[in-house]
Amino acid sequence: MKAVARFEKVSLNQFKLDYDLTENKEETYNDIKLPKRATVGSAGYDFYSPCDFTLAPGQTIKIPTGIRSYIEPGYVLSIYPRSGLGFKYRIQLNNTVGIIDSDYYNANNEGHIMIKLTNDSNEGKTLEIKKGDGIAQGIFSEYFVTYDDSTDGVRVGGFGSTTKR
Repeated sequence: MKAVARFEKVSLNQFKLDYDLTENKEETYNDIKLPKRATVGSAGYDFYSPCDFTLAPGQTIKIPTGIRSYIEPGYVLSIYPRSGLGFKYRIQLNNTVGIIDSDYYNANNEGHIMIKLTNDSNEGKTLEIKKGDGIAQGIFSEYFVTYDDSTDGVRVGGFGSTTKR
């Protein structure tokens, strides 16, 4: 397999700016686990929750993961909900699939990957997540451009920033 990326933590200062879920931000930051594959045959890198949380039906939570990813040009990281959470609880990403472009690494928020989950259960199931539990999975893939591509924009932020020029 070809290696095209690496995961890192964002700085403690960036994490403190983005993380409003707990008072003890430094301890939470120190305990962040970098994404990893569960088995040799896994395509997805599991992203882990930095904290405990409960998500009742209809509720949404934004989780600053504390993670960023250096990605070689020509590749992208797609973020999906963990299949077990979707199957058992109907947990969904609010943007359906998160797209982490290679230039997001240099964004003004250090490329901090956020995961926004919604419990869309129509069976009344409440999700209980403990710190360190897997909440999403990321898959790297190659992408292609058109012959007449002429993009020259430079990324500054994330979350729709490239269309705000």
